Amino acid sequence: MAIHHDLVSQSFTTGQNDDPAELAYTLPAPGVIDFTHTFVPERQRGQGQADELARAGLAYARQHHLRVRTSCPFVAGFVQRHQAEYAAILDA
Repeated sequence: MAIHHDLVSQSFTTGQNDDPAELAYTLPAPGVIDFTHTFVPERQRGQGQADELARAGLAYARQHHLRVRTSCPFVAGFVQRHQAEYAAILDA
């Protein structure tokens, strides 16, 4: 699954170009990324796109040494389910 990161719009996207799945974020403080919103179009749900977007966003945070906030309920749940993998990068 190809994931595109757009620094200008602060989002990761995948899926169809005319109706992509999206993980949006903000950079609220130096060294911090806050994942704010995940959306997958209804007809594309159930294919693991949201999980892949979360993985891509979290990998980006780790690679760039960013602390992670999870304002998005989906990403918060994803991190909780994979706590051992992501606990070290969370902004407590």
